[in-house]
Amino acid sequence: MKTQTVQLIDAGTGNLQSVFNALQNLGAEIRLVSDSADFHEDAKTILPGVGAFRHFMQGLIGRGLVAPILRVVQLGIPLLGICVGMQAMLTSSEEMGDTPGLGIIPGMVKRFPDQLAEKVTHTGWNEITHDGSSPLLKSIPTGSYFYFNHSYFCQPVSSNHSLAITDYILPYSSVVVNGSVYGVQFHPEKSQKLGQQLLQNFLDL
Repeated sequence: MKTQTVQLIDAGTGNLQSVFNALQNLGAEIRLVSDSADFHEDAKTILPGVGAFRHFMQGLIGRGLVAPILRVVQLGIPLLGICVGMQAMLTSSEEMGDTPGLGIIPGMVKRFPDQLAEKVTHTGWNEITHDGSSPLLKSIPTGSYFYFNHSYFCQPVSSNHSLAITDYILPYSSVVVNGSVYGVQFHPEKSQKLGQQLLQNFLDL
């Protein structure tokens, strides 16, 4: 079996070790990329992110990674954003004021509304519902549970960019798509067997 190569983007805002370990367990060859000089335009790319949207985007800009990421999108090379990495794919976020994103998927990142019954931060296991049509979600039944940890959610302009829905305070897009670009709000690297399946599906694209 051919070893699958993937590059893991380091924006300097969080620990990549759990994603690295999950990919390593799948037998992938992993290239860590922390600046534009390390970037390979021909490699499948994973963009993990945690923390504040603005700090994450500042990390990408400061390391010269925005243009290479957009070039991968232009070439049709598969790209996967995880958590804040997914949010960064949208047009902008209202976190810490209006902050521009990569603009790959038209839409906004918004804060969950305050609710007395539920905490604003969505932490823990929750289900995704989807129609089974996407190769990213192959062998992952609708209603499967994944691990989430976030206070902001993605709202694409078009439902065509939404692959899966999760309900927490309100229904929102937990998996998004635009061509060869995918984003997941949950953490596949922390979601046990189904998370491994999703990462394998991405490697197989």
